[in-house]
Amino acid sequence: MQGKHLYEYAIIRVVPRVEREEFINVGVILGDAKSGFLGCKIELNESKLLALDPLADCEMIQLNLNSFEKICLGKSNGGKIAAMDLASRFRWLTAVRSSIIQTSRPHMGFSAELEKTLEKLFEENVK
Repeated sequence: MQGKHLYEYAIIRVVPRVEREEFINVGVILGDAKSGFLGCKIELNESKLLALDPLADCEMIQLNLNSFEKICLGKSNGGKIAAMDLASRFRWLTAVRSSIIQTSRPHMGFSAELEKTLEKLFEENVK
């Protein structure tokens, strides 16, 4: 498997009414600490969200998704968590939580091209 990276990924979900446990997939986070890659692709489909919860605050949820992305990418305006090392950011972002933004359990795979794999997983699981 020379040239392939062992990566972990999780699906990013929005759960507008946590007590109902209904969700829509809105993105993917993919990380490989050995190669130093951590990326995410996020897109909120507001019509799907409003179909689950007509009272959902789309603007607030989008702001929280933007923060999720800043932490993932280690942006300077992402706060203290964004300053953590790559593996710690991945673990923090994929930790089990009972909030509007959640992730699936992490899954693993092999890829020679992590950016293309991120795009493929996004197309398969979100679009």
